[in-house]
Amino acid sequence: MDRLIYIAMSGATQLLNQQAVTAHNLANSGTTGYKSDTAAFRVAPVAGPGLQTRAYALDTTPGADMAPGAIQRTGRDLDVAIEGPGFFAVQTPDGNEAYTRNGGFRVNADGVVETTSGLTVLGTSGPISVPPDSKVAVGRDGTISLTTNGQSAANVTVVGQLKLVKPAPGEVVKGLDGLFRARGGDPLDATENEVAVVSEALESSNVNAVATMVEMISLARQFDLQMKVLQNAETDAQRATQLLSTTPT
Repeated sequence: MDRLIYIAMSGATQLLNQQAVTAHNLANSGTTGYKSDTAAFRVAPVAGPGLQTRAYALDTTPGADMAPGAIQRTGRDLDVAIEGPGFFAVQTPDGNEAYTRNGGFRVNADGVVETTSGLTVLGTSGPISVPPDSKVAVGRDGTISLTTNGQSAANVTVVGQLKLVKPAPGEVVKGLDGLFRARGGDPLDATENEVAVVSEALESSNVNAVATMVEMISLARQFDLQMKVLQNAETDAQRATQLLSTTPT
Protein backbone atom coordinates (compact mmCIF):
# COMPACT_ATOMS: atom_id res chain seq x y z
CA MET A 1 0.00 0.00 0.00
CA ASP A 2 2.75 2.45 0.91
CA ARG A 3 4.39 1.71 -2.44
CA LEU A 4 1.27 2.91 -4.26
CA ILE A 5 1.11 6.07 -2.14
CA TYR A 6 4.75 7.08 -2.66
CA ILE A 7 4.67 6.40 -6.40
CA ALA A 8 1.54 8.51 -6.85
CA MET A 9 2.92 11.21 -4.58
CA SER A 10 6.20 11.49 -6.51
CA GLY A 11 4.29 11.63 -9.79
CA ALA A 12 2.02 14.41 -8.50
CA THR A 13 5.00 16.40 -7.21
CA GLN A 14 6.81 16.28 -10.54
CA LEU A 15 3.62 17.19 -12.40
CA LEU A 16 3.37 20.33 -10.26
CA ASN A 17 6.98 21.18 -11.12
CA GLN A 18 6.35 20.69 -14.81
CA GLN A 19 3.18 22.75 -14.60
CA ALA A 20 5.24 25.59 -13.12
CA VAL A 21 7.70 25.38 -16.04
CA THR A 22 4.85 25.40 -18.55
CA ALA A 23 3.19 28.38 -16.85
CA HIS A 24 6.52 30.25 -16.91
CA ASN A 25 6.84 29.60 -20.64
CA LEU A 26 3.31 30.85 -21.27
CA ALA A 27 3.99 34.01 -19.27
CA ASN A 28 6.98 34.71 -21.56
CA SER A 29 5.20 34.07 -24.84
CA GLY A 30 5.56 37.78 -25.59
CA THR A 31 9.16 38.19 -24.37
CA THR A 32 11.61 39.13 -27.12
CA GLY A 33 14.12 36.39 -27.89
CA TYR A 34 12.80 34.07 -25.16
CA LYS A 35 13.69 30.38 -25.43
CA SER A 36 11.19 28.11 -23.72
CA ASP A 37 12.28 25.94 -20.82
CA THR A 38 11.99 22.19 -21.26
CA ALA A 39 11.18 19.50 -18.71
CA ALA A 40 10.59 15.78 -18.99
CA PHE A 41 10.15 12.81 -16.69
CA ARG A 42 12.47 9.92 -16.04
CA VAL A 43 12.18 6.82 -13.90
CA ALA A 44 14.38 6.68 -10.79
CA PRO A 45 14.52 3.21 -9.16
CA VAL A 46 14.70 3.22 -5.37
CA ALA A 47 17.83 1.48 -4.11
CA GLY A 48 17.91 -0.50 -0.90
CA PRO A 49 17.10 -3.94 0.48
CA GLY A 50 13.55 -5.02 -0.16
CA LEU A 51 12.74 -1.98 -2.31
CA GLN A 52 13.84 -3.15 -5.76
CA THR A 53 10.28 -2.95 -7.13
CA ARG A 54 9.86 0.75 -6.34
CA ALA A 55 10.49 3.54 -8.83
CA TYR A 56 9.75 7.23 -8.55
CA ALA A 57 9.18 9.89 -11.21
CA LEU A 58 11.80 12.64 -11.42
CA ASP A 59 12.51 15.58 -13.70
CA THR A 60 15.30 15.16 -16.21
CA THR A 61 18.03 17.77 -16.40
CA PRO A 62 16.23 21.03 -17.34
CA GLY A 63 17.13 22.65 -20.63
CA ALA A 64 15.90 25.11 -23.22
CA ASP A 65 14.27 24.76 -26.60
CA MET A 66 16.63 26.54 -28.99
CA ALA A 67 14.19 26.68 -31.90
CA PRO A 68 14.23 30.17 -33.46
CA GLY A 69 11.34 32.57 -33.05
CA ALA A 70 9.82 34.63 -35.82
CA ILE A 71 11.73 37.73 -36.89
CA GLN A 72 9.52 40.80 -36.87
CA ARG A 73 10.46 44.11 -38.48
CA THR A 74 10.32 47.15 -36.19
CA GLY A 75 12.11 49.86 -38.17
CA ARG A 76 14.03 50.96 -35.06
CA ASP A 77 17.78 51.56 -35.52
CA LEU A 78 19.00 49.64 -32.47
CA ASP A 79 16.63 46.69 -32.80
CA VAL A 80 18.58 43.68 -34.07
CA ALA A 81 17.83 39.99 -34.40
CA ILE A 82 20.00 36.95 -35.05
CA GLU A 83 19.14 34.83 -38.05
CA GLY A 84 19.91 31.21 -37.25
CA PRO A 85 21.96 30.04 -34.26
CA GLY A 86 23.99 32.47 -32.18
CA PHE A 87 23.83 34.93 -29.29
CA PHE A 88 24.62 38.52 -28.38
CA ALA A 89 27.13 38.94 -25.55
CA VAL A 90 26.20 41.13 -22.57
CA GLN A 91 27.80 41.99 -19.25
CA THR A 92 25.88 41.08 -16.10
CA PRO A 93 25.88 43.28 -12.96
CA ASP A 94 28.52 41.05 -11.36
CA GLY A 95 30.90 41.75 -14.26
CA ASN A 96 30.61 38.34 -15.89
CA GLU A 97 29.64 37.61 -19.47
CA ALA A 98 26.28 36.18 -20.47
CA TYR A 99 24.40 35.65 -23.73
CA THR A 100 20.96 36.57 -24.99
CA ARG A 101 18.84 36.55 -28.13
CA ASN A 102 17.01 39.73 -27.11
CA GLY A 103 18.34 42.41 -29.44
CA GLY A 104 16.21 45.31 -28.27
CA PHE A 105 19.09 47.70 -27.49
CA ARG A 106 19.23 51.35 -26.46
CA VAL A 107 21.80 54.01 -25.62
CA ASN A 108 21.92 55.04 -21.97
CA ALA A 109 22.67 58.49 -20.55
CA ASP A 110 26.41 57.77 -20.70
CA GLY A 111 26.23 56.90 -24.40
CA VAL A 112 26.80 53.17 -23.83
CA VAL A 113 24.73 50.59 -25.73
CA GLU A 114 22.72 48.44 -23.33
CA THR A 115 19.75 46.10 -23.27
CA THR A 116 16.28 47.23 -22.22
CA SER A 117 16.96 45.63 -18.82
CA GLY A 118 20.12 47.72 -18.34
CA LEU A 119 22.81 45.15 -19.18
CA THR A 120 25.83 46.47 -21.06
CA VAL A 121 26.06 45.12 -24.61
CA LEU A 122 29.55 43.86 -25.39
CA GLY A 123 31.44 44.40 -28.59
CA THR A 124 34.51 42.56 -29.80
CA SER A 125 36.61 45.16 -27.93
CA GLY A 126 34.37 45.74 -24.92
CA PRO A 127 31.37 48.02 -24.38
CA ILE A 128 30.24 50.13 -27.32
CA SER A 129 29.76 53.90 -27.00
CA VAL A 130 27.63 56.00 -29.33
CA PRO A 131 27.98 59.81 -29.44
CA PRO A 132 24.80 61.87 -29.05
CA ASP A 133 22.86 63.15 -32.08
CA SER A 134 23.90 60.17 -34.19
CA LYS A 135 21.99 57.90 -36.52
CA VAL A 136 23.00 54.29 -35.92
CA ALA A 137 23.10 51.45 -38.45
CA VAL A 138 23.95 47.81 -37.71
CA GLY A 139 25.49 45.67 -40.42
CA ARG A 140 24.82 42.01 -41.05
CA ASP A 141 28.09 41.09 -39.32
CA GLY A 142 27.19 43.17 -36.24
CA THR A 143 29.24 46.22 -37.20
CA ILE A 144 27.79 49.39 -35.68
CA SER A 145 28.31 52.50 -37.78
CA LEU A 146 26.86 55.95 -37.41
CA THR A 147 26.41 59.27 -39.11
CA THR A 148 26.01 62.55 -37.26
CA ASN A 149 22.65 64.20 -37.74
CA GLY A 150 22.88 67.08 -40.19
CA GLN A 151 25.99 65.75 -41.93
CA SER A 152 26.38 63.94 -45.23
CA ALA A 153 25.49 60.26 -45.29
CA ALA A 154 28.94 59.64 -46.76
CA ASN A 155 30.58 60.53 -43.43
CA VAL A 156 30.18 57.12 -41.81
CA THR A 157 32.07 56.21 -38.65
CA VAL A 158 32.40 52.65 -37.33
CA VAL A 159 32.21 52.66 -33.52
CA GLY A 160 32.39 48.92 -32.86
CA GLN A 161 31.15 45.47 -33.66
CA LEU A 162 28.74 43.41 -31.61
CA LYS A 163 30.28 40.36 -30.01
CA LEU A 164 28.43 37.44 -31.56
CA VAL A 165 28.98 33.87 -30.39
CA LYS A 166 27.86 30.57 -31.81
CA PRO A 167 28.30 27.96 -29.07
CA ALA A 168 28.22 24.26 -29.80
CA PRO A 169 25.14 22.31 -28.64
CA GLY A 170 25.25 21.92 -24.87
CA GLU A 171 28.02 24.50 -24.45
CA VAL A 172 25.72 27.05 -22.78
CA VAL A 173 23.10 26.66 -20.07
CA LYS A 174 20.11 28.84 -19.31
CA GLY A 175 19.91 30.60 -15.97
CA LEU A 176 16.89 31.61 -13.90
CA ASP A 177 17.25 35.17 -15.23
CA GLY A 178 16.70 33.98 -18.80
CA LEU A 179 20.32 34.58 -19.81
CA PHE A 180 22.62 31.88 -21.13
CA ARG A 181 26.11 31.28 -19.76
CA ALA A 182 29.02 29.12 -20.81
CA ARG A 183 28.91 25.75 -19.07
CA GLY A 184 32.55 26.04 -18.04
CA GLY A 185 32.16 29.61 -16.78
CA ASP A 186 34.75 31.16 -19.09
CA PRO A 187 33.67 33.71 -21.75
CA LEU A 188 33.20 32.29 -25.23
CA ASP A 189 35.24 33.54 -28.16
CA ALA A 190 33.56 35.77 -30.71
CA THR A 191 32.50 33.95 -33.85
CA GLU A 192 33.39 35.70 -37.09
CA ASN A 193 31.30 35.45 -40.26
CA GLU A 194 29.10 32.66 -38.86
CA VAL A 195 26.35 34.62 -37.13
CA ALA A 196 24.06 36.80 -39.26
CA VAL A 197 22.36 39.88 -37.83
CA VAL A 198 19.10 41.34 -39.13
CA SER A 199 18.86 45.08 -38.45
CA GLU A 200 15.70 46.96 -37.47
CA ALA A 201 14.04 43.73 -36.37
CA LEU A 202 13.45 41.63 -33.26
CA GLU A 203 13.07 37.91 -32.69
CA SER A 204 9.85 36.91 -31.01
CA SER A 205 9.53 34.25 -28.33
CA ASN A 206 9.54 30.66 -29.59
CA VAL A 207 6.68 29.73 -27.23
CA ASN A 208 3.55 28.50 -29.00
CA ALA A 209 0.82 29.87 -26.74
CA VAL A 210 -1.89 27.49 -27.99
CA ALA A 211 0.26 24.37 -27.65
CA THR A 212 1.42 25.50 -24.20
CA MET A 213 -2.17 25.98 -23.04
CA VAL A 214 -3.05 22.49 -24.25
CA GLU A 215 -0.03 21.13 -22.36
CA MET A 216 -1.15 22.87 -19.17
CA ILE A 217 -4.60 21.27 -19.45
CA SER A 218 -3.02 17.85 -20.02
CA LEU A 219 -0.76 18.25 -16.98
CA ALA A 220 -3.74 19.30 -14.83
CA ARG A 221 -5.62 16.16 -15.84
CA GLN A 222 -2.62 13.97 -15.08
CA PHE A 223 -2.34 15.59 -11.65
CA ASP A 224 -6.02 14.86 -10.99
CA LEU A 225 -5.36 11.22 -11.90
CA GLN A 226 -2.56 11.01 -9.33
CA MET A 227 -4.88 12.52 -6.71
CA LYS A 228 -7.51 9.87 -7.47
CA VAL A 229 -4.90 7.16 -7.02
CA LEU A 230 -4.04 8.59 -3.59
CA GLN A 231 -7.75 8.72 -2.68
CA ASN A 232 -8.19 5.09 -3.73
CA ALA A 233 -5.16 4.12 -1.66
CA GLU A 234 -6.69 5.84 1.36
CA THR A 235 -10.03 4.08 0.79
CA ASP A 236 -8.31 0.69 0.46
CA ALA A 237 -6.34 1.33 3.66
CA GLN A 238 -9.51 2.15 5.58
CA ARG A 239 -11.21 -1.01 4.33
CA ALA A 240 -8.17 -3.12 5.23
CA THR A 241 -8.14 -1.62 8.71
CA GLN A 242 -11.81 -2.46 9.16
CA LEU A 243 -11.24 -6.07 8.07
CA LEU A 244 -8.23 -6.53 10.33
CA SER A 245 -9.99 -4.99 13.31
CA THR A 246 -13.08 -7.20 12.98
CA THR A 247 -13.42 -9.44 16.06
CA PRO A 248 -14.22 -13.04 15.11
CA THR A 249 -17.41 -14.42 16.66
